[in-house]
Amino acid sequence: MVHKNYQKNEIREIIQKENVQFIRLQFSDVFGVIKNVEVPTSQLGKVLANNLMFDGSSIEGFVRIEESDMYLYPDLSTFMIFPWSADEHSGKVARFIADVYTVDRKPFAGDPRSNLKVWLRKMEAQGFKAFNLGTEPEFFLLKMDENGQPRMELNDQGGYFDLAPLDLGENTRREIVLEMEKMGFEVEAAHHEVAPGQHEVDFKYADALEAADNIQTFKLIVKTIARKHGLYATFLPKPLTGINGNGMHVNMSLFNMDGNVFFDEKDEVQLSQTAYHFLGGILEHAAAFTAVTNPTVNSYKRLTPGFEAPVYVAWSGSNRSPMVRVPAARGNSTRLELRSVDPTANPYTAFAMILAAGLDGVQRELTPNHAVDRNIYLMDETERKKAGITDLPDTLLAALDNLEADQLMRDALGKHLYETFEAAKRVEYRSYRQNVSQWELDTYLQQY
Repeated sequence: MVHKNYQKNEIREIIQKENVQFIRLQFSDVFGVIKNVEVPTSQLGKVLANNLMFDGSSIEGFVRIEESDMYLYPDLSTFMIFPWSADEHSGKVARFIADVYTVDRKPFAGDPRSNLKVWLRKMEAQGFKAFNLGTEPEFFLLKMDENGQPRMELNDQGGYFDLAPLDLGENTRREIVLEMEKMGFEVEAAHHEVAPGQHEVDFKYADALEAADNIQTFKLIVKTIARKHGLYATFLPKPLTGINGNGMHVNMSLFNMDGNVFFDEKDEVQLSQTAYHFLGGILEHAAAFTAVTNPTVNSYKRLTPGFEAPVYVAWSGSNRSPMVRVPAARGNSTRLELRSVDPTANPYTAFAMILAAGLDGVQRELTPNHAVDRNIYLMDETERKKAGITDLPDTLLAALDNLEADQLMRDALGKHLYETFEAAKRVEYRSYRQNVSQWELDTYLQQY
């Protein structure tokens, strides 16, 4: 979705012309869950003057009850009308994505979107103009019961690029694409993914802030349209045993005033030294930022060998088994593809950490190990060790321990976001450990 340079008067005119009756101000909590405050258009003046307040103590990880008053500052460039909201009686619904400010009119340190802006300013201070990202979030479509609750039953048995009748989700996927285009997305491709019931819609890259906004909007569209078709869309990394999980590959490139700084036609594979250093930073900090790019217990059910998800810290030009791949395109399309991220990640915090890791590599001139062109899944532990390949964390707990040990990655979140995220995720992991799973009962109950 292209951010537009709307003026306040222009927004007022559109709202009146389109019979918009309600306005949503959306923001994301520490964990990437979309929140919103909805007001009638009679409050538009207050919204545009940055005077809309809300109770921050009601949002997990924000502030204590004694310091609860907070402001929502709408980003005018994110204004849009939900195409599915039109109703002759109640009118249309428009939205802004907002930044969270304290009662003292300062950016709130616990706002993930504001934190990403901090790192984009640091990037600019190092002489770069833009951090462009193209993402590929995958999702499953599940059937729902008569109460509108998801059943763990896939809506089709299709596979990669299958068509109807095997792909029973194509009508839903088509409507998702149409609604996305109405909202300003440039959709590049939409298709059935490898696993039954799994789908992917690819949309055009954008700068980091807009890309994060787009992911949040995309999730909202997918879930809304799926429900219209009697289906439940889930971005859970591994909802079902024995099939591929949902990933969200992140394609990234860094630009300055002259263009893409990752490209160098004189290099053997046409990557610049900046690209190698950025890649070195990604590999150096991968074990730590995985806690944020793969933030649930379920994320580590996806990061296992045998289902195409990367589990090893390595890179390659064409090989898809390492964590980072360098797609074939060159020139201004030169990019690094980080394949480990999953769609439960908060895009604002994930992108901030990836950027911080890469910039650290550039500053310190880190050099990555040689590219790995073999299938890493077929290498034994001795071969991997000889090649300098390490493992990604295999549990959320291990990832949190790695994050705690990496000062730069903690700084990438900032004190407030880090402490809130870390404490909540350790509680989440303890709760998981205390739960007895069906697998344990099936495996052990009759043996012991």
